[in-house]
Amino acid sequence: MRSTILSALLIVCCAITTWGQLPEEAPPSWINGLNLTGGLPEKLLATRSAVFYSHTLSEKELDEVQKTFLQTGIDAVAYYELDMLMASKDITRTFADYFTKREISNLILLERDENGYRLSITVVDGKEDVVAPQQMAWSISNRVLPEVLKSLYRTAANQQKRLNLLINDLPEKDLPINPILGKRNEFFAIDLKVDPLAVPKFGNEQMDKELEEIIKNNYPLKYKLTEPGLSEKDLRKQGSLYIMCIVHTRGAVAQKLLGYDMSKVESSLTSVTYPEPGKPEVKNIPGNAPIYKVYFKHIDSGNVFLGTKWDADVTWQQALINHIRGLKAELRIN
Repeated sequence: MRSTILSALLIVCCAITTWGQLPEEAPPSWINGLNLTGGLPEKLLATRSAVFYSHTLSEKELDEVQKTFLQTGIDAVAYYELDMLMASKDITRTFADYFTKREISNLILLERDENGYRLSITVVDGKEDVVAPQQMAWSISNRVLPEVLKSLYRTAANQQKRLNLLINDLPEKDLPINPILGKRNEFFAIDLKVDPLAVPKFGNEQMDKELEEIIKNNYPLKYKLTEPGLSEKDLRKQGSLYIMCIVHTRGAVAQKLLGYDMSKVESSLTSVTYPEPGKPEVKNIPGNAPIYKVYFKHIDSGNVFLGTKWDADVTWQQALINHIRGLKAELRIN
């Protein structure tokens, strides 16, 4: 029974990453799982694209990017911060549905780090994972952004006929994305006292051992450990009514995606952590620091139970412990 719950937990954790990556990796690292030696998507200048960019890019730089797209004939209809796309399985699936509804065929991924800029372009695969492992992508890197954009313009102009005509002058950002299909609840599900929780595995031996130990030593209710990659439909057939989910991205982004009040923008976020059972402490974590946030979801309804307090942490292990100990305190379970 306990090993069952561990599985559910791991599934969720795996959802936060893609293709078996460890959750400790920075969110954009999944791009390295693409085959970056390919050519431009064949219909780049005839179909719609979505742009995912590093949050460190300035407004001026994004305006410069969109100006180049306009000149090139790339119809970029939506801009999102890069670490949103693969923040969790539910969030990725939400973007997949969004791309289908808006008929978006291409992904443009613009990264910025200490080495400069990298622009990668690939197609949307039309599935819940958005892109497949080792999917072909065109990519170019340079220390300066103008050179990256010039390379894109020259390559596209030499290879394709421009068919996109009505293109936005400025990047369209902050379009709403809601990964919660059911009701959003800032409390714990009382039904967990009787309904089993699915805990998905990571697919990594060491992490799976840690997960199992944390669940065994902390989670007091029914659970089932499940194998990585199982669909929620399959989990339901196995008897699980709830699934443990984990979001991994910057704290401010996680709060926005999960529907928290963002009217007051703060440089740091206050999180409740439980270094010891029954002894909650307050921890301030920078809003742009990568964090993990655990929550439980009812599989049939899609209702999400976030807990009564913001309990995210900088490691998945502590975030999981925080959430379980918070649940025990609120439901008065020893």
